[in-house]
Amino acid sequence: MPDSNTPFDTSFLLTLTFAAALAIGMLLKFWLSSRQIRHVALHRVQVPVAFAQTITLAAHQKAADYTLAKARLGLLELALGTVLLVGWTLLGGLTLLNQSLVGWLGLGMVQQLALLVAFVAIGGVIELPMTLYQTFVLEERFGFNKMTFKLWLADLLKSSLIAALIGLPIAALILWMMAATGPLWWLWAWGVWMGFNLLLLVIYPTLIAPLFNKFVPLEDAELKARVNALMQRCGFSSKGLFVMDGSKRSAHANAYFTGFGAAKRVVFFDTLLSKLCSSEVDAVLAHELGHFKHKHIIKRIISMFAMSLTGFALLGWLSQQTWFYTGLGVVPNLVGANDALALLLFMLAMPVFSFFMAPIFAHFSRQHEFQADAYAVQHTSGTALATALLKLYEDNASTLTPDPIFVKFYYSHPAASERLARMLSNSSPLSLNEKSI
Repeated sequence: MPDSNTPFDTSFLLTLTFAAALAIGMLLKFWLSSRQIRHVALHRVQVPVAFAQTITLAAHQKAADYTLAKARLGLLELALGTVLLVGWTLLGGLTLLNQSLVGWLGLGMVQQLALLVAFVAIGGVIELPMTLYQTFVLEERFGFNKMTFKLWLADLLKSSLIAALIGLPIAALILWMMAATGPLWWLWAWGVWMGFNLLLLVIYPTLIAPLFNKFVPLEDAELKARVNALMQRCGFSSKGLFVMDGSKRSAHANAYFTGFGAAKRVVFFDTLLSKLCSSEVDAVLAHELGHFKHKHIIKRIISMFAMSLTGFALLGWLSQQTWFYTGLGVVPNLVGANDALALLLFMLAMPVFSFFMAPIFAHFSRQHEFQADAYAVQHTSGTALATALLKLYEDNASTLTPDPIFVKFYYSHPAASERLARMLSNSSPLSLNEKSI
């Protein structure tokens, strides 16, 4: 049982702090989304001057309408998410679920695992209508969805099974550590969690991703030669170049590196290869190589290590404080472990407070994108990268006129106008005069 020597007013203070942070965060999110909706709608009628020669009015308006539809759906998701959060915490939903499972299963590891599973399952069922609407209504309306309901259901079943096979043993191990390894359990649990994440980076490309998509070696001899020459020129190697059948689920296009260490592989969406010419694919890949050259991936992993260590340490302390439970509307078990309750409460409460740090992380992410763009311009063609990005913006219906404050708070990538202006200013004269082929 957690320490119960803390005065009652600490619990009340946490309740007030949590409620205030939740209310302020919700109002801020609503304000930001409202700004985005107004700004995009206001600029819908005309293509920005910088893009007037490359983007049609129809494509610009489609991007605006798509952005507006997603933003409005986001407001509904915000309202639903806030109601769910309050229901689980201050209104006693988590207490009710926990006590029901204790009455059915008794105290012990089985009950704690059941609590985690029930929480995830209930949340998934509640969010299901929103997920179906986004896939089969919103994405369908704008021509992006390529999934059948049968494929969607198969994906859901496979992802649920994988989550159970991987997640349940990890959850059981962490719960066991919380109970059996003493006051420093959080340090051991952090080590296990980080080891699991690093292992996942290695096994995901070869064991998990192929369960959902088909990956075939890149067969285009000319493009393969260009890509290999680019990677050799930049000092990189991979386990192979692959094409993924992204078109069976979505019309959105992308390319990415996946894996870690020697398991890295380059993956192109088939939709990307159908829309970009060879020099543009080169430029997009060079951008991804730029992330590796500047060690952005390693920096993100180190940041993840540091933040998760801080989180586990904080959880280790909070889980022993009665006011942590009662202040968030949960009645802890008087007899038996509260470890699963502590995990769930922490996962529910932390995003309420960490949301206010979002602009900081978004800022650094945008700086990384600028650096990767500059690297791509140095090693390929600035013109090719610019035209590739414009094609991707158009094909993915990404708005060219986002609200500047919304961008600073949320965007992990710079706005198109800022990104292209910076990219072309960094281009050499040779790059600017090159023709895409």
